[in-house]
Amino acid sequence: MAEHTRSSITIDATPAKVMAVIADFAAYPAWTGEVKEIEVLETAENGRAAQVRLLLDAGAIRDEHVLAYTWDDDREVSWTLVRSQMLRSLDGSYALAPLDGGRTEVTYQLAVDVKIPMLGMIKRKAEKVIIDRALAGLKKRVEG
Repeated sequence: MAEHTRSSITIDATPAKVMAVIADFAAYPAWTGEVKEIEVLETAENGRAAQVRLLLDAGAIRDEHVLAYTWDDDREVSWTLVRSQMLRSLDGSYALAPLDGGRTEVTYQLAVDVKIPMLGMIKRKAEKVIIDRALAGLKKRVEG
């Protein structure tokens, strides 16, 4: 990823438990906030989603896009944009690192390029908001 935004959080669960929540796309509308509808379009050999359609509604921004996912066991999942109405590109990843005591450090990295002109500073701020909300929601879902 070229210019990206990154943030991390520690979750009181093993990487396997955290990744199980990340891989459970059907539950996203219950904990992500912006995802209103989700459909797994294609499944990989490992049984996890390979391509997913998401309907997002974040107030001023409403978009439907398809993402392609690549899984590295319970260590990392990355995604890239296949198609979207509002986005030119969207590349992201969750990297999971085991910590002592059965905890996991989750690092979320995101780079978004919108089709409408937007200052880089505003784009980075939007990415930061998306990342922080996603990490907080993930932590609450896994630990709750």
